[in-house]
Amino acid sequence: MEQSDQADIKTRVLVVKLSSLGDLFHALPAVHMLKTQLNATVDWVTQTEYAQLVECFTDIDRVIAFPRRRSDGGKIAFLREALSHRYDYIVDFQGLMKSALLARMARGTRRIGPSFHREGSKAFYSSVAGELDKNRHAIHENLDVVRHLGLEVTGIEFPMAFPDLVKDRPSPRIALFPVTRWKNKCWPEESFVTAGRMLRNKTGASIYLFGSKVDRPVCSRIEAGIGGVVTNLTGRTSLVELGSFLASMDLVIANDSGPMHFAAAIGVPVLAVFGPTDPGRTGPYGGRHKVLVGRRSCRPCMSRKCRFDAVVCMREVTAAAVVRAAMEMLGLASA
Repeated sequence: MEQSDQADIKTRVLVVKLSSLGDLFHALPAVHMLKTQLNATVDWVTQTEYAQLVECFTDIDRVIAFPRRRSDGGKIAFLREALSHRYDYIVDFQGLMKSALLARMARGTRRIGPSFHREGSKAFYSSVAGELDKNRHAIHENLDVVRHLGLEVTGIEFPMAFPDLVKDRPSPRIALFPVTRWKNKCWPEESFVTAGRMLRNKTGASIYLFGSKVDRPVCSRIEAGIGGVVTNLTGRTSLVELGSFLASMDLVIANDSGPMHFAAAIGVPVLAVFGPTDPGRTGPYGGRHKVLVGRRSCRPCMSRKCRFDAVVCMREVTAAAVVRAAMEMLGLASA
């Protein structure tokens, strides 16, 4: 083989990270380090609904969409594509039986699983990266694979590119994400209404509302409560379009949710309200962000259901406190 041909050969890495939205961003810094330090081509297996988003991760050479639901179809096409290359490293960042089976089906000899593996998935790995330690941010958990391969942990980066968006509303532009899948992680509707109205009155902010189609009733009520001109895009954006909108924002106010991590990865300042979950593990990553929490001694309980029903820890964070923090983050504290 010619010397120039040898130089063209790269390490091939297959990443298995199927879901969820926030977890995709938690894996991205580790994938970036693998890409750059191994001079690798990187393919990524993810669920169909996230495929177009992962295509916006600039380190990824090929996205392989996994049809999670039987109704999705395409299982044969998925297998054909997944088996079309042989890999030097197959890295499962999910740690579940399903993801481990997909990693085992792929062609390669070295399969690496995460320290937080569950459901017996460890049996399908040739090695596990790191020791289980849940007292750290999820991003640092994923970096175990970098150390496991003898590589250097460098600065945290989230290489992404989204289509530019025309900024047709005046600054500051503030995005609100009022809904997340755990009901007890949701800051009260009335608090979002009060904070949105106060911020618009104090700063002249352009207020945007985002969410999925099922969030429309909540976001419509918040829109009506804030009054005036509110851009309600709930259920009207793809994930790629959401990335473009987020990149145009000056501030995001959110619960602990996937969009919160999305905004933080893009680099938009995030003001997050936390209750039952631990911001040390799943808070917005980076120094530009701020987290407000209630004072209840029972938090973080990490439970989907509040034993007090009223989710007191979330209600303890007042709209006034959020507005003060938002003004500081926008550099308008004296307004």
